[in-house]
Amino acid sequence: MIAEHLRVLARSSPEDKYTLVLGLKEIGHVVAVTGDGTNDAPALKKAHVGFSMGIAGTDVAKDASAIILLDDNFASIITAIKWGRNIYGNVRKFLQFQLAVNVVALFIVFLGSVVMNDPPFTSVQMLWVNLIMDTCGALALATEPPQESLLKDRPHPINESILNAVMYRNIVGQAIYQIGVLITLLFFGKDLFGLTYEDSAKGFYGESFRDPSCTDPNNPACE
Repeated sequence: MIAEHLRVLARSSPEDKYTLVLGLKEIGHVVAVTGDGTNDAPALKKAHVGFSMGIAGTDVAKDASAIILLDDNFASIITAIKWGRNIYGNVRKFLQFQLAVNVVALFIVFLGSVVMNDPPFTSVQMLWVNLIMDTCGALALATEPPQESLLKDRPHPINESILNAVMYRNIVGQAIYQIGVLITLLFFGKDLFGLTYEDSAKGFYGESFRDPSCTDPNNPACE
């Protein structure tokens, strides 16, 4: 196949560029095109990623492209690749984190609701836990800066799932570990830490925290 051995295509017309993009896409390649003229617009629009020049580029080329190089510097493409791979990696990390902790939370709530009289978490507590997990996890993973080593990674196939085998392994492994720890604390935590409260107690406050001036038995605060 000619495309597999092609390195330079000189004196090409806009139709040649467009045909080359179509041919590369048909054989499974991920195609990026750079251009600044109106005649580059068809190839820019058909490519997976189109780069146009922000200074010398025409409005037609800018509208047809996905990314505009504001400084007209081809070296900025490397920066775009690095940041794109970093964002993709951060999204994968966040999904792995969220799936692992939410599988654990759902399992513990279901198990506690079936085995125990009361679920270990109320609805408000579950919302609070999710708020903390989503906010802190998103901030930690979304603000992770890109590393130069990202440029050494192999490109991801366009039909590759965002969840790969390694992520599934990590999700299952982390979920099993966390479920084991939480089940131990849920059913054996009182004995492990030497606690003496009764399971039917209303809260975890003792006599010293009650208001001694409250003597009305009909007042819930005096119970």
